[in-house]
Amino acid sequence: MLGFAAQPAPASAQIAAGPQVAAAVKSSVGGKYKAFYRARNYWPIWVHDGVIGPEADRLIDYLESADVDGLDPSDYDPESLREDVAAAREGSASAVARMELRLSRAFVAYVRDMRSKPRVDMVYLDAELQPEKASEVAILRSAAVAPSLAAYMDAMGWMSPFYGELRAKLADYRTNWGGLPLIAIGPGDKLRPGSRGERVRLLRARLDLTDGEAFDKALAQKVKAFQAAHGLGADGVVGDATTAALDRSPQYYEERIRLNLERARVLPATRKRHIIVDAAAARLWMYEDGAVKDTMRVIVGKPTEQTPMLAGMMRYAVVNPYWNVPEDLVQRRIAPKIVEQGATLDGLGYEALSDWTAQASVLQETAIDWSAVAAGQQEVRVRQLPGKSNAMGRIKFMFPNDLGIYLHDTPDKALFREKERRFSSGCVRVEDAARLAVWLFGKHVEAETDDPEQQVMLAEAVPVYLTYFTVAPTAKGITFRDDPYGRDEGKLEQFAVR
Repeated sequence: MLGFAAQPAPASAQIAAGPQVAAAVKSSVGGKYKAFYRARNYWPIWVHDGVIGPEADRLIDYLESADVDGLDPSDYDPESLREDVAAAREGSASAVARMELRLSRAFVAYVRDMRSKPRVDMVYLDAELQPEKASEVAILRSAAVAPSLAAYMDAMGWMSPFYGELRAKLADYRTNWGGLPLIAIGPGDKLRPGSRGERVRLLRARLDLTDGEAFDKALAQKVKAFQAAHGLGADGVVGDATTAALDRSPQYYEERIRLNLERARVLPATRKRHIIVDAAAARLWMYEDGAVKDTMRVIVGKPTEQTPMLAGMMRYAVVNPYWNVPEDLVQRRIAPKIVEQGATLDGLGYEALSDWTAQASVLQETAIDWSAVAAGQQEVRVRQLPGKSNAMGRIKFMFPNDLGIYLHDTPDKALFREKERRFSSGCVRVEDAARLAVWLFGKHVEAETDDPEQQVMLAEAVPVYLTYFTVAPTAKGITFRDDPYGRDEGKLEQFAVR
């Protein structure tokens, strides 16, 4: 709960108190904080009209629950800070000024700890995207220039919007579901309105309802609420999936939320444009000015060829791209057609190259022993020529890396209708490449000629974050997704509630 500020002083006293507090800040501030306050003529950020505002209470709320962020609340002494804020609200301008500076120091410490040393693996392709410890001035300036400090604090504006939303959902989850008795329902027939018996009695006890053996309206409503909060179909029927969720402890779900919060910690808080691709949800988001501007479905890597967690700077697009065919596909799909069906490489829309370098020369297909390629005894580089059937589609979006990962168009649009969209070899196929290109370049991107591999440079590079969220906030609660890549396994223990 937020703390309660003392009753404000009369308006005339408040008007006079503002400059008095600023003067007191000027006489007290020193060290690295002086540059920040001097630039704003020593005007406070936590004090409004001489009164410490509710944003201070919100900060202390965060500090008291810093364990959610993987931090130790005792490092920030929130209990003492709350007591001293209450006392300063009754004190002089000097007392208020001292508390202004103390709040700023606590805020800086908390933000710096949150933005550093995440406990998840992320490959950073560009040094400028790596988490770094921001300066005191930069942290305070970001808060000070926010249109509303209250809104900035409520949304945790120093973190990704995703982080702030998921953290708030964890608080709701703890309140609504964390304290329920852990009683196993066990396997059995589906339970629905009208059912009776011992398992219904256990279900009522598990959801903290009055004793009884009847599946009544109140139980149906509570089951639907539980299902919605756990990412299940909220139909009010207790089948195998709902039973499994009920039989897990709230601690299990909290650990999963905390693990995914850690993944969210590495996402940017910047209001600049950036792209986030969630491989678990198979979806892409375009962020601008701190909000989602657009979103679309994507196809990501198969569990055997996973889309990695990485961050890189998208610098250009390639129109009329080639597609370098993976060697296993050359062996299984292309070579048999040539050997068994008499097809030609050119007729199939491919060409062979001498090696994998940028200087490779085109080979005559008659010079290749395709039987040996089909048998896996010989390897050859094959690339698909540009065209409407090219696996890259009409355009690919590049953030240079040695892993060969990028975003690209695709001619196979039917796959986007699938619920589970994990079909690629690691790259990300986007649902509407033309729409993404318009957002990136501010215009439609078309090939000027039929020449292959035409590069179109971005005026300003755009950060791209490939991540993996098996838990995500929703309008009604939280969705808990499957873990197709097995990345949650073995990691939950380090996020256990102590």
